[in-house]
Amino acid sequence: MTASANSANFSQLERAVLAMPMARTLGLAFKSIAPGEVELEIPVLEAFCFRPGQLQATAVFAAADFAAVAAAGTLLAPGWINATVDATIKLVAPAQGALLRARGRVVSAGKLLTVCAADVYAVSADGKEILCATLLGSARNLQPPA
Repeated sequence: MTASANSANFSQLERAVLAMPMARTLGLAFKSIAPGEVELEIPVLEAFCFRPGQLQATAVFAAADFAAVAAAGTLLAPGWINATVDATIKLVAPAQGALLRARGRVVSAGKLLTVCAADVYAVSADGKEILCATLLGSARNLQPPA
């Protein structure tokens, strides 16, 4: 795939993800997209906290899932889409700070199933990152309708 084809596919991927109501509700923003890798951020919003300034696991999982499955989506042929099949997350520190930064990556890409992962970092107002969760998942690759 050429660089311009990658760019067009990455723009399509970003538009598709940001069209999802949950992505918009979370305030999700892509920071980088490359073949097999995605970095995104969500703000720490009190509406998603279970105690002041600390996100519930649901928001952490969503950030990790979006990052991992979007990373898998970067390797799809034009017109293909994907969807989460399963995921396991391990929470390793509180998700508190100014924002969450999730870095998704492809572990193993197949024609119909892609194994993907993401690490989620709590980022303080001064930019310090602390790993708060790691996710391992799989995404089903769906070809366009004939």
